[in-house]
Amino acid sequence: MLYFQVVILAATVMLAYYCEFTDTFSPAEQGFVCRDPALSKPDPGPEQDSRVQPVILFSVLGGLPVVLVSITDLVIFLLNYNSHQLYDQEKVVVMGDCCYVNPMVRRTFRFLGVYAFGLFTTDIFVNAGQLITGSLAPYFLSVCVPNYTTLDCEDASLFVSQSEACTGDPDDIMRARKTFPSKEAGLSLFTAVYLSMYVMSCAGSGGGRLTGPVFSLSLVGVAVLIGINRVAEYRNHWSDVIAGQTIGGAIAVFLVAFVVQYFKKRRVMSHSVSDAGTANTDEVSPQTNHNMTTGDKYVITRSPASFNEIT
Repeated sequence: MLYFQVVILAATVMLAYYCEFTDTFSPAEQGFVCRDPALSKPDPGPEQDSRVQPVILFSVLGGLPVVLVSITDLVIFLLNYNSHQLYDQEKVVVMGDCCYVNPMVRRTFRFLGVYAFGLFTTDIFVNAGQLITGSLAPYFLSVCVPNYTTLDCEDASLFVSQSEACTGDPDDIMRARKTFPSKEAGLSLFTAVYLSMYVMSCAGSGGGRLTGPVFSLSLVGVAVLIGINRVAEYRNHWSDVIAGQTIGGAIAVFLVAFVVQYFKKRRVMSHSVSDAGTANTDEVSPQTNHNMTTGDKYVITRSPASFNEIT
């Protein structure tokens, strides 16, 4: 099962790489309306000139979950070290008899693996939307530099569909055709929602009634501000930001609700099965098991020292 999960994660990473860093897939080429005011905003320049630079954004998206999940799991592990509420204190076999991993380490890698899968999945969904729609950025006409005289654009409502109508830099034109949904808005909100739900589900109200909500609202607020900044800099339309945030938030909620909760349910089920197997040992005869079943109400009132007398 572990190998299957690794293969899925590796395939997701490779697909995201091909969508992000190669020319294997090209966006659809949409036409435009002459002198469309929605596409005539000034060119904001490359992404490195943004207030939220890609280096800073992606460093936070990659580093913050690692630090936060590791610290949260370590704190929970230390608080529950002498109790068996969350972790087994026994070693966990990973591969045969060669590798043993502490339950805290296994749990941390699981949550980080789910996060990485969700992050790359969000990137794939966003890239797929950009390639399929080919939606034009608010500054498209500024980098397209169409020759209105040649295109007979005396009428401002004339629709131009020719792919060769643009005379600007091809790289800038390609960048201006990949805006819907907004990648930055989608990835940032995915991270904010995933980490917020993770901390709320793991820590609960142990740190105070307002600690979790304040932390969650802070993360979500920063993600929303990143989307607003994209619109303010004329890099995306409002519809691009809303679509990206919807995709990122939906994927985060799905993973936390179905995958992360599945980890918890599976641990509870494994504890129940192990307990049942321990109680049903070979030293107890069928007649003894029958007596235990029929006399449960007496076992509750008797001390452990007199348990042998009942059986």
